[in-house]
Amino acid sequence: MAEHLHIAAGDKDERYRALLPQLEALLAGEPDPIARMANAAAALAATFGWLWVGCYRVIGDELVLGPFQGPIACTRIGHGKGVCGAAWARNATVVVPDVDAFPGHIACSSAARSEIVVPLRDATGRVTGVLDVDHHLPAAFDAVDAAHLEAVARLIGGIPLNIPSPDGTKDIA
Repeated sequence: MAEHLHIAAGDKDERYRALLPQLEALLAGEPDPIARMANAAAALAATFGWLWVGCYRVIGDELVLGPFQGPIACTRIGHGKGVCGAAWARNATVVVPDVDAFPGHIACSSAARSEIVVPLRDATGRVTGVLDVDHHLPAAFDAVDAAHLEAVARLIGGIPLNIPSPDGTKDIA
């Protein structure tokens, strides 16, 4: 079992590029989606220090809170409601530079100023949940975050990326 991530200082693209192969190795072979969500949330929080990072699971017609890092959160979100529900309904990543300008935004934390939500899908493409990230600064997320968090979402869904780690191995210990 790995205990540490090795993330060098750098811009966010470099940090994502260092994190992804380690996260892939960490999640490889883990059949339980809750365990994958938990370790992904912890790895992202440790790497980026965002206000909130976590997952919601599709259960019936709601998103139900799953593993997360950060302050307490909304427990249930309806289909199409808020940023999380919108990403689920659209089956697409939603980047919100200013949460106050998003119609129907659900304020789980008054400290959140921007948000990105990425659908989680299984191997068949069915949406099984969302990966939600909040930041205390406005306009904190962009296309770089969207591309890399979509890769993280594939890993959470159990879909391997098959990318080598920076040192050529898949071992993250």
